[in-house]
Amino acid sequence: MKQRLRSRNSRIGLLFVSPWIVGFLVFTAFPLLYSFYLSFQKVKITTSGIKTEFIKFDNYLYAFTVDASFVERVSKYLEELVISVPVILVFSLIIALLLNQKVKFRGLFRTIFFLPVIIASGPVIKELMDQGVTTIPSIEQYAIYQMLASNPDGFINGILLYLIKNLIVILWFSGVQILIFLAALQKMDKQVYEAAKIDGASNWESFWKVTLPSLSPMILVNTIYTIVTYSIFSLNPIIEHIQKNMFTVNTGFGYASALSWIYFLIIAIALGLSVGALTFRGKRKFS
Repeated sequence: MKQRLRSRNSRIGLLFVSPWIVGFLVFTAFPLLYSFYLSFQKVKITTSGIKTEFIKFDNYLYAFTVDASFVERVSKYLEELVISVPVILVFSLIIALLLNQKVKFRGLFRTIFFLPVIIASGPVIKELMDQGVTTIPSIEQYAIYQMLASNPDGFINGILLYLIKNLIVILWFSGVQILIFLAALQKMDKQVYEAAKIDGASNWESFWKVTLPSLSPMILVNTIYTIVTYSIFSLNPIIEHIQKNMFTVNTGFGYASALSWIYFLIIAIALGLSVGALTFRGKRKFS
């Protein structure tokens, strides 16, 4: 009887998820496999249909040996990723800690910080960038900016200049991360903090010894989310380069597919390194 009931429940569950499975196979799995197939082809679109010619790894070799623009964009993307992700995470954590305090209009402040996530899109942010409202107003007039701009090739100066010019855009990505950190903070047991105070721990020590270790899983989740969101942003120069090559006669869909898979591997490696580093550090810290 129990076996029949389990089998019946399994069939019902499979029936409910079957639309998602069919949709995934048709609209996700098949295009992915087809794009992987096209990445090894030279694709020509003619009046009689799509014609392909197998060229082995030529598209991949072309990306690294001939297409200097792609290599330059990848390098710039990696530099920005290394700078932007920690800034977004630190800012999100600070705002979440502030919003977790008992202050007036706390709900309004939460809405304000999450509102950009709802209204933001590629065209909206592009229009804001074109109007020059995504940077700190009149920042060029300050002496610190002029000092940094006098030597833009320096490593530290380059990082600081990038942060100044893109600060508002970077903070635009922080809405979801703030909510995730805030949800985790609200779930934490207050008795732990009371015990820490009884043992003589200061607020700073409580943050490093109690709050931050408890937020480790959320830091990992936010890191993954931030990397993925930043990488698939519609104004990403690599994505623009891929779209441009889709309709170029010399390259076409085959080369664009190869670029897409290269970019996918780069994102996967970045995710793997980030998750591995955070996981290893967490195990080493609490072992």
